Amino acid sequence: MPTILRKGGFEVRIYLNDDIPAHVHVFKGGKEAKINIGDENLPPEWVWVSPAMSDKDAVKALQLVADHQLELLKKWREYHG
Repeated sequence: MPTILRKGGFEVRIYLNDDIPAHVHVFKGGKEAKINIGDENLPPEWVWVSPAMSDKDAVKALQLVADHQLELLKKWREYHG
């Protein structure tokens, strides 16, 4: 599972054996949020958030994915076709 983005204490990873839809796993302090990346027409959205992750960090994780949406989608497509 490569880490494809690090910013503000967050790490964004793509699992190489994951299924569609395109999504990432965002970690901070050992806590995780799984977020669908969306595409050129759809915004990112939460799939689930670890109960231990604060609401503030969950919102920041979603915003991070939104800010880098096209870059993350490109990486997902490179790994998954």
